[in-house]
Amino acid sequence: MIKLGTKAPAFSLLDQDGKKHTLAECLGKWVLLYFYPKDDTSGCTAEACAIRDELPHFKKLKLGVFGVSIDSVASHRKFADKYGLPFTLLSDEDKKIVTRYGVWAEKSMYGRKYMGTLRTSFLIDPAGKIAKIYEKVKPETHAEEVLADLKVLQKK
Repeated sequence: MIKLGTKAPAFSLLDQDGKKHTLAECLGKWVLLYFYPKDDTSGCTAEACAIRDELPHFKKLKLGVFGVSIDSVASHRKFADKYGLPFTLLSDEDKKIVTRYGVWAEKSMYGRKYMGTLRTSFLIDPAGKIAKIYEKVKPETHAEEVLADLKVLQKK
């Protein structure tokens, strides 16, 4: 499991436009890497729209946002278009990054067990280290929580 203060695992993934993004290109900036289960589902839509609505505040604090799920590039494009999501959605279809970040795990719904993505976020500092880990994220209020934490962390 990833711990606070450790180096964030590297990634190289395609976004909703088919453009490659890496963690290395983000060095020197704050990054919110948020993992979510599935495009266009109720919780994931609520979380993405809340982040979209806070984006102007995130930009003022120079925070880059990456949403990550195992959905395809095409699915991300459709999701971003449908809800006007102006930030990067990364496709991890081969599940390498969800596994590396420890968010690919057994889940349970209505008594049925299955493998899926845990709704978890990582706030990464400009040096590429994990500054904050958010587990069991509440989709509707997560963006506000990140904004409050970022303001505190940037003052340190």
